[in-house]
Amino acid sequence: MNDSEDREQQAGTTRLLLYYLNAPIAEGCRLRGVLPASGAVRVAIRAGDGENGDLFLYEIPHDTVAPARIPGVLRAVLSGTQIYGSGDVSDVLGMTLVRLRPEEITPAPEPEEGQALRTLLGLSAPGDDEDPLLVGFLMKDGGLMRLYVNRPGRPGLVGVDIRLTDEPTALTASLPTLVEEEERHRLAPDDPHCDVVVDLTDW
Repeated sequence: MNDSEDREQQAGTTRLLLYYLNAPIAEGCRLRGVLPASGAVRVAIRAGDGENGDLFLYEIPHDTVAPARIPGVLRAVLSGTQIYGSGDVSDVLGMTLVRLRPEEITPAPEPEEGQALRTLLGLSAPGDDEDPLLVGFLMKDGGLMRLYVNRPGRPGLVGVDIRLTDEPTALTASLPTLVEEEERHRLAPDDPHCDVVVDLTDW
């Protein structure tokens, strides 16, 4: 990879991992930073409570895993026992540096809250406060969520039932078109927060 491709991968990974500043990436493990390295990204994690936790720096080569898979790789590493060779461990900036081989790691699934956050952020564009698409949401049991969306230039709100997944991009991109399709609309007598409901749980 050339330097430009490295920077693009680094920037994509950094944006993706920003979501984990407010919640543990795995139980007892918090994101502390995303650092650039030649041909790789290094993710700083504090394992343990507060200032007494141990700091680790996990190095993940750019050419072995797409940025979207990195949180799952980290969850797998942080949630189970791992064995590393002496050549894979060193010290950098007072942290234990561990060089990972992501091709040998099965990514752990993202928790429901993380899936919901990525979906909601994908529907919330900065600067759309005057005519927003997303105006509310409700997480439901069974990995479902109801979105409350506005149809620009039309009265009333639409409740949209979706199933949370690891890959919400296609749905979030298609949602403005799907809620305009009148044949999908159903009355919502049990929900006073919207006028009609669209079921996209099997979309």
